[in-house]
Amino acid sequence: MFRFTTIKDYHTALQNGQTTCVEAVRFYIDNIHSNAHLNAFVEVFEDEALALAIQLDNTRKNNQSLAPLYGVVVGIKDVICYKGHRVSASSKILNNFTSVYNATATQHLLDAGAIIIGRQNCDEFAMGSSNENSTYGPVKNAADNNRVSGGSSGGSAVAVQANLCMISLGSDTGGSVRQPADFCGIIGLKPTYGRISRYGLIAYASSFDQIGIFASNIADAALVLQTIAGKDQFDSTASHQPVINYSEAVNQANKKFRIAYFKESIEHPGLDPVIKQQTEAKIQSMKDSGYVVEPVDFSLLAYVVPTYYVLTTAEASSNLSRFDGVRFGHRTEQKNIDLTQLYKASRSEGFGEEVKRRILLGTFVLSEGYFDAYFTKAQQVRQLLKTTTDQLFTQYDAIISPTVPSPAFKIGEKSNDPIEMFLADIYTVYPNLVGIPAISIPLFTHTNGMPFGLQIMTKHFDEATLLQLSQQLITLN
Repeated sequence: MFRFTTIKDYHTALQNGQTTCVEAVRFYIDNIHSNAHLNAFVEVFEDEALALAIQLDNTRKNNQSLAPLYGVVVGIKDVICYKGHRVSASSKILNNFTSVYNATATQHLLDAGAIIIGRQNCDEFAMGSSNENSTYGPVKNAADNNRVSGGSSGGSAVAVQANLCMISLGSDTGGSVRQPADFCGIIGLKPTYGRISRYGLIAYASSFDQIGIFASNIADAALVLQTIAGKDQFDSTASHQPVINYSEAVNQANKKFRIAYFKESIEHPGLDPVIKQQTEAKIQSMKDSGYVVEPVDFSLLAYVVPTYYVLTTAEASSNLSRFDGVRFGHRTEQKNIDLTQLYKASRSEGFGEEVKRRILLGTFVLSEGYFDAYFTKAQQVRQLLKTTTDQLFTQYDAIISPTVPSPAFKIGEKSNDPIEMFLADIYTVYPNLVGIPAISIPLFTHTNGMPFGLQIMTKHFDEATLLQLSQQLITLN
């Protein structure tokens, strides 16, 4: 019986002849089929994955050093391009669209020997916090099928949670990797903005979007990050900062870091009492173990969600204007209409309610007479947040907070209240606004039986500290 713990152990088993890539792929295909009710995958590349596994097994030699992700079975969110394969952003507007090129992250996976097993369900155009806004239907949480998986990368999170693949790639615009990771009890890493190329990632909000990683352990997240990160001639926003060996960083000396937490985040009236109690207990445990953990004032917390939604909806309005029903994707079947009517009908039929809501909000804040009152003001708040953050990191190595204010809620529970759904992002949108790396690590179990985690944030391009501290806190737990 095939079992997966870490990529390192899997590679050792391959080299010792204890398993094969084919055995691994067949195990995950069987798991995907037996857990089809979770709706995590929208398409599985069975024949292709098996063919590549056979090729890898046939060409592997004894004592051969393996590529970093050799034979690693990976799923990718349905917003990441894979040449010759469909990509739809879980939207009717892109139904049956086939990518003509690989995303840079996808190419890095393939170059490192990974086997991509399928594309994973998500909120339409990555807009949502529950994975209920998908043309393919909601993704169910494997821990409780009546509860949401989190969004927007819910399918990618559940795939790792339910052991349907070893690793998943998602995207994180305001928490879309960390929030579902929290709900599913796994690791969700959002690197620094620009650490991983966005080339081939279908855009939601271009100054916020970042490809992220789901894993069941820190070592695997570190290995995938160092494999897919780095500069890219196709993405001018991709950083030229050198990519260090994050795998080594995880196991460096057991430094006791200086850590801050926002008093306002712990004392927020919307924070679930059990999450508050267990987070406070964790803070005390860290202090008892020799960490410096101090509260800091963060009076800007109330402005974070409004600022985020003004800016991201504005960028979404611009980015999604290209989907018009003419060049590709859904086109209305209405006859005898002019071009303007064609646009209106195709977009009205092709986009779901949440996407329409955000396009309308974004168009409003960019409109004449409101631009300065909303968009310009939000940009000013964003700059103030960045300045405040930079100052904090001159005194502390990391900032911690709850990942989300409540554990996974029931499917349909918040569907009719978009404001309440938006407020679920209160802790996760902050790192995207200022571009810093953040991770959700699984540490706790709620009294209702659902997992939840802790969010850790570090300064720009300090993923090494982020991963090292994460490993320490998981071990401390």
